[in-house]
Amino acid sequence: MTHSPTRRTVLLATGAVSLTAGCGEYGNENSDSGSSSVQASAGTELAKTSEIPVGGGKIFKDEKVVVTQPKKGEFKAFSDICTHQGCQVTSVSDGTINCPCHGSKFNITDGSVANPPANRPLAEKQIKVSGDSIELA
Repeated sequence: MTHSPTRRTVLLATGAVSLTAGCGEYGNENSDSGSSSVQASAGTELAKTSEIPVGGGKIFKDEKVVVTQPKKGEFKAFSDICTHQGCQVTSVSDGTINCPCHGSKFNITDGSVANPPANRPLAEKQIKVSGDSIELA
């Protein structure tokens, strides 16, 4: 006797495939997310220090990096890929880096989670500040 899959089994299987294709892999910092950009290499200038607001930051979408200035003269950099489901963050405001997909927020000081559903911090990126230039390290 051969058993055919039930309607429920088929729906569950197709739903799982749809979810997997949705926002990218969970926590995959290197997911391409459909863009044709190439990550910048070390030594690439991202910005001038004057372009990064104190208490805020700026997203460099093509380089997949967020640069923040929590305090005057202190610069930090993080991956712009949300650790919840791999969406790219889209704004920096009120001391947080913000993901539009599910509302996760990360602190500009250390990339830690300020608002779930993300439960892991943004990956820190290495930068070098030389004079008024911020470069990838």
